[in-house]
Amino acid sequence: MSDSIKHECGIAVIRCLKPLHYYQEKYGTALYPFHKMFLLMEKQHNRGQDGAGIGSIKHDMQPGQPYMFRERNDQKQAMAKIFKKSLQRYHKKAKTLQLDPDDAKSVKAHFDFGAEVLIGHLRYGTSGGFGKSSCHPYFRKSNWPAKNLMLAGNFNMTNSEELNQRLIARGQHPVFGTDTQTILEEVGFHLDHEHEDIYRSAKSEGLKGEELRLAISKRLDPIKILKNSAQDWDGGYTIGGLMGNGDLFVVRDPHGIRPCFYFHDDEFVAFSSERVPLMSVFNKEMEQVQELEPGYGFSVKKSGECIRDVVVKAKTRKSCSFERIYFSRGNDAEIYQDRKALGGALVPKVLKKAGNDFSKLVFSYIPNTSEVGYYGFMDQVRFIRRTQVRDQFLQAQKDGKLDEALINKLIMGNWPRGEKIANKDIKLRTFISQEQGRSQLVSHVYDITYGVVGPEDALVCIDDSIVRGTTLKKSVLKILSRTNPNKIVVASTAPQIRYPDCYGIDMSELGKFIAFQAAVRLLKDKDKESILHEVYKDCLQQSSRDPKEMVNHVKRIYQASSEEEISFKISELVYPQDIEWKGPIEIVFQSIQDLHKAIPKHTGDWYFTGDYPTPGGYHVLNKAFLNYYENKEGRSY
Repeated sequence: MSDSIKHECGIAVIRCLKPLHYYQEKYGTALYPFHKMFLLMEKQHNRGQDGAGIGSIKHDMQPGQPYMFRERNDQKQAMAKIFKKSLQRYHKKAKTLQLDPDDAKSVKAHFDFGAEVLIGHLRYGTSGGFGKSSCHPYFRKSNWPAKNLMLAGNFNMTNSEELNQRLIARGQHPVFGTDTQTILEEVGFHLDHEHEDIYRSAKSEGLKGEELRLAISKRLDPIKILKNSAQDWDGGYTIGGLMGNGDLFVVRDPHGIRPCFYFHDDEFVAFSSERVPLMSVFNKEMEQVQELEPGYGFSVKKSGECIRDVVVKAKTRKSCSFERIYFSRGNDAEIYQDRKALGGALVPKVLKKAGNDFSKLVFSYIPNTSEVGYYGFMDQVRFIRRTQVRDQFLQAQKDGKLDEALINKLIMGNWPRGEKIANKDIKLRTFISQEQGRSQLVSHVYDITYGVVGPEDALVCIDDSIVRGTTLKKSVLKILSRTNPNKIVVASTAPQIRYPDCYGIDMSELGKFIAFQAAVRLLKDKDKESILHEVYKDCLQQSSRDPKEMVNHVKRIYQASSEEEISFKISELVYPQDIEWKGPIEIVFQSIQDLHKAIPKHTGDWYFTGDYPTPGGYHVLNKAFLNYYENKEGRSY
């Protein structure tokens, strides 16, 4: 993605099914689970860099001793700082007390995260603030062990206001600012109710003291609590929670918008937002790591009993296609193949724009996240060329004209050329990010490979997605123009991004999308600008309605022009005006049809089509357009 877009958070949950001394004896240290948590989060560092946090629960601690711990950080390299400082504090204490730092008793007694249950979170701030207080996990404290609740998730709720009003109607005093706090209080409310019901029942049986506490812990049902909490949640979510009695739970939204994977063996139950981290960290095969089904919850009781059950009835599956296009790491076997398929699907469109003479085409990619799509693109281009050569061989053989000279010409000539054209300067990029406003430096984030593109060549570069077009205009196209090609074609493996996201990706300001800007310019060019005002009136009229009654009026802005016209206008809008080279630039986008053919299991496409999986999506879109028309900046959720 040439534009920098903040996006989906990452979660990690680890439940030890053995006591800590087991890991000490088998792996040499009782810190083994903590090390696994660090690795599980490190393998997902791509999912969040605005902050990080970890939490823990220690089983069977004596009364008076703490048993739940949390550490959060919003600084640069937050995750590394948390783990490093936590270990430093522990090793210093172990040295002072002359303890073996790897011994299970020492770890359990003196290390905050020497625990049987661990939860970790990597944050991208798509809602709420950006300070330490906005980092997960969130913690709801109580003197009753089982009422303590710690929560972390990859999610965004579109109806947080409605959920907060429900809390107020109950007599609570919610703290506004983040949907995480809202969900924490909602789950906590039902946890309290369940706790009170069990308490009264156990008391009537004559239980008291330690027996009473154990009875409450044993009878609490995290899945039941989730069922009572989640029925009206509108959004995409994977949420993990720890309860003070030692139970844990993970729940996924009914459309499967946000991803969740897990495995269960005799040593651990572990969850993460991506499959490969579990495979890498715990040395598992692909078939050993399962996907938590949409609408399901998974709980692990303190006893180790695992329960997987429906929390919210599954709805039409709309798993986020951007997970496959860009967000998830590409070393997952299925994601790797999906990205290759997306690249391969672009070939007919690109050759239509760039020409079929491979002797005058140079293929490359920008940025680095587009590399796998580029491989798929080149596979398909080479297949086409091999097919051409085969057909020419057969025809020449049929005509009796097959000789050594022709064979050499067919085999050796006109072969598709792939080159590494752009190289990113990481140090310069870091410097620029710290020096806001220095736009003149942006065009130097990448450098080029000189001498491989000729003046007769068309340069084709694969990009995985184009959102705002800002980086294309200010940086990428300026850099590519230095190669002095005959023509530049930039091909996006994603379709035109036309609508805001509201389920965890930071793409909510409609007016910043280059596709929307192009559609609006076309309305003005065609003297159809009145459509904008008509859409505004209709959006304003429905703004007070229940989201279930809302429709997508913004589609009419796009329907006034063809996809080809919008792509052509985008090419005009991103063309840098301050360059010497004046050749043609064309932007090519994946079609919706080819997107679904390439990644049939991930049909979530609302940012391309405007077809939202939940009512809250239409509410966010409606507000986003009103904000645009009224010149208001900021997120629409």
